[in-house]
This record gives sequence, C-alpha cells and structure tokens, in this order.
Amino acid sequence: MSKLKGLGTNFESLVPKGVNIDLVATDSEHKIHMLPLLSIQPRTDQPRKSFNELELEKLAQSIKQQGILQPIIVTNNEQNSYTIIAGERRWRAANIVGLSTIPAIIKKVNDLEHFQLAILENVQRQDLSAIEFAISINKLHKEYQQSYEDIAKNLGKAYTTVVNTARLLKLPVVMQESIANGTISEGHGRALLSLESNPDKQKKLFVEILKNHLSVRAAEELAKSLKSSKSGSVDNNSTNNIDNTVNMKSLESEIAKKYGLKKVQIKKTKTGKGYIKIDFTNNKQLDYLIEKLK
Repeated sequence: MSKLKGLGTNFESLVPKGVNIDLVATDSEHKIHMLPLLSIQPRTDQPRKSFNELELEKLAQSIKQQGILQPIIVTNNEQNSYTIIAGERRWRAANIVGLSTIPAIIKKVNDLEHFQLAILENVQRQDLSAIEFAISINKLHKEYQQSYEDIAKNLGKAYTTVVNTARLLKLPVVMQESIANGTISEGHGRALLSLESNPDKQKKLFVEILKNHLSVRAAEELAKSLKSSKSGSVDNNSTNNIDNTVNMKSLESEIAKKYGLKKVQIKKTKTGKGYIKIDFTNNKQLDYLIEKLK
C-alpha cells in the first residue's frame, strides 16, 4: 500500500486528510459510470452496521429533488458485479427513491485498502459508533496484522485514541450494546473499563449510570470511589457512600443546568461540614448569581 498523504481536489468529503488520493482516484480512473443499482452490493464486513432510518429518508428526499451530486466509489469484483468502497448511504437512499442506476467511480484496490477506505469514509463523517470503530480496529490489528501505531497513522488518529477505543471490546456485551445504541457514551465506557478487574463493581457502576443518568465526570468519580473500596462485593457502608456520591453528583448537575453554570462542585465531609464551589464565566453571570443568592 502506498504511503498515505495529501488530498485529491474533488474528493475531500470521501477521503480524510492524510490519505493517499491514488487509493481513491487517479487520472485514468476519473471516469464516472452509470451502474445499475442491482449490480452493486455493500461490503459484507462494512464497519458501519447501523443506519439511521430518518436520516436515510432525508437523504432520499434530497436525492429525489436534486439527484446524486457526488458519485459513489466501487470496486469491480467480477463481470458486472461491484462492491461499495465509499457511499453506502447514497446507495441505500437511491434504492429508497427507486433509482435504477447510480453514478460511480470504479477503483482497483486490494482487500486491505478496501477495508481501510470503508473505515475512513465513516470516520471522516463520524458515522461509526465507538464500538463499530473498535471492531474495525480489532479487525485491522488481528486479521490484517497491522500494529496500533500503523492503524493510528493510516486512519489519522492519535495512538492513544486507537488503543483506548479498541479496549472497549473488553467490556461485557450488554455494556458494549449500550455504547453502540447511544444509551451511554464512550466516556462512560472508559469509566467502566477502570473497574475491569472487579466485575461486581463494574456492574454496580453500570447500573448507577443508567439509573441516575450520570454524566461522564460523575461516572468517573463514582468509579474512583468503587475502586478505592475493599475488593470483592460492595458492603452496605460502601453502597451508602456510593449512593451519596451519585446523589451529590446528580445535584451538582441539576444546579448547573438550572442556572446555566459551567461547573458546580459540592464537597461534604463525614461530620456534615463542606462547601459549594460555583464557577462563573463572566461578570454578568456573577451578578446573576449574586442576585439569586440575595
């Protein structure tokens, strides 16, 4: 595979910065073909597994009104048969509209280049969930024998981002599914990973995140509390401390949201003493807070 660099003039939305344009288009392969939709299929191991039906319908209506303004990119499998490299959403929307043909650029790529470009298109548009991205990284690492350093370089991501995202696959399936469907975020997933060595505490944190709609910061604080408690099952005292922490974090979030504040911090000791710290961003907000306190 050639060294990744540069962008082609007309393919900015298809290929992220840092990818060699010769993987997507060359002077000899600029020709746009009108291919039958029935002759085109998506890649079976396409990184993106889910498509928002409402967004697809919006795209379909746009195509119905304006047509397809940008060709998809495909590779030729055999005579009159093609697999999508980039543009599956457009292909799906075209099917919804009922088009018989679609503009496409035919590109010759090997299997690794094909899979990488499929990942890149989705990463560029931020269409992949964290779990879908993690699965793609895992496939590149294990099946294609690529190091995390090379994956990071080729996908234009930081090495730590690639490694931390891949680690999400160490979470129990139910937690992975919650990240994939958007119930919890990748940040929540990282907080859960910090309790990887203690499944009981990890499960406790997961339940509290769902039950109390914890922010990522609150989840991280709760994870620290759980981690510092005695190993094994969580006893009643620990549970009470955890519940108090959850309630305090929820109260902080509630106050911040109600008054439009960036950050509210409540600290309380075992004796009942403590303080409330409020961060304000300008004089106007300070005047507003003082007025409310009066």
